[in-house]
Amino acid sequence: MVKKTKIILDDYENEILEAYENGSLKPSESEVDYQAIATQTMKKNRKINIRLSENDLSAIQRRAAREGIPYQTLIGSILHKYASGLLKEVR
Repeated sequence: MVKKTKIILDDYENEILEAYENGSLKPSESEVDYQAIATQTMKKNRKINIRLSENDLSAIQRRAAREGIPYQTLIGSILHKYASGLLKEVR
């Protein structure tokens, strides 16, 4: 049995949810194709080989399994966050 978690939304998120549920959301009239930009930004066009310790790889695989994603996707996400400055060192 899958346990459902109650998600707590702030006022802004509740406003968006209500607009979605009553059908009042409208598509953006912007000329910019954000989906195309996102696709191009996240396009995977390079392959690399990397050597990791067995312990590090096992830990990454376990964490990916807990998150429900492939371990290579998790590694790619970690590298992307680091490269874009979103991954911060915790001290």
